[in-house]
Amino acid sequence: MRSGMTKGFRDVTFVFLDRDGVLNRKPPTGKYVTCWAEFELLPGVEEALRRINRSGRKAIVVTNQRGVALGLYSLEQLADMHERLRLGLVAHGAQLDAIYVCPHDDGQCDCRKPMTGLFEQAFRDFAEARPANSVMLGDSLRDIEAGRRIGMRTVLIDDGVGAPTAEDLQLARALADLAVPSLENFVDHYLCAQHLL
Repeated sequence: MRSGMTKGFRDVTFVFLDRDGVLNRKPPTGKYVTCWAEFELLPGVEEALRRINRSGRKAIVVTNQRGVALGLYSLEQLADMHERLRLGLVAHGAQLDAIYVCPHDDGQCDCRKPMTGLFEQAFRDFAEARPANSVMLGDSLRDIEAGRRIGMRTVLIDDGVGAPTAEDLQLARALADLAVPSLENFVDHYLCAQHLL
């Protein structure tokens, strides 16, 4: 973990979030969430997003969904999952401001993290967003590398299972500005902690 970044993120306006492993339980390596029945929201996510929303910040999902390229589910099925996610969050007083998806396999595009295409699209759609006022939260080395490439601060959701190998996890920990056990922990202690507001 890089030093000097753990006193709070008060200047952050745009919170970029990976999906699997940050918002919902990540399946084992090589497996995918292929339908809503397999989608399990992680504890504390609704409240964490509600606090992000209430603080005036934007919550933006940037997610690799290679399962589409592999034919495990369609873009339409993925859109249905995300609509159900949105509706479930709204029922708990929370919202996502945007969801950006890469449905491609490795080497097919410039949007699959650790490439930065999804972030560039978000910066076009949100005129005030820029690396300096954004943070990327993810549970894998790809997430941290993508955030760093675009120039954002990065936060590793470190539950010990996000990276496919121990080496990847160790490298992600070294590259990230901060490592926390959950989105809820980050919001409570670094983003919306009462003493920072």
